[in-house]
Amino acid sequence: MEMDWGQIGKQLIEEAKLAREQSYSPYSGFAVGAALLTAGGKVYRGCNVENASFGATVCAERTAAVKAVSEGEREFLAIAVVGGRESLQKRCTPCGICRQFLSEWGDPEGFRIFLGDGQQEPESYLLRELLPLSFDL
Repeated sequence: MEMDWGQIGKQLIEEAKLAREQSYSPYSGFAVGAALLTAGGKVYRGCNVENASFGATVCAERTAAVKAVSEGEREFLAIAVVGGRESLQKRCTPCGICRQFLSEWGDPEGFRIFLGDGQQEPESYLLRELLPLSFDL
């Protein structure tokens, strides 16, 4: 069965917007939300959680991934990411650590990353486009 990635991307962006509302970002003021779709059809939301010890901050994408893995999910299909200081005025891409982290459970040739700004259609990228040379053992 063919998946309608355009529609899935729009739905995930809406879920990511809801996740963003839970962001704890008192230091940067940059609130991020993510919504991760697993092969099992579940969607896991995540938000960024900052800490006064900046290195302890956790990104929204990794929050969603850890929630999914902790619930037994091991295959990811797509993630949507939204973020910004006050509103969603531009697209927010996953940081390098999150890209590498997601490559553990997402096929680089099939895992999709949707970026939304709240105004236009989501942009869609394959993981291999945003992380062409991932680390692997």
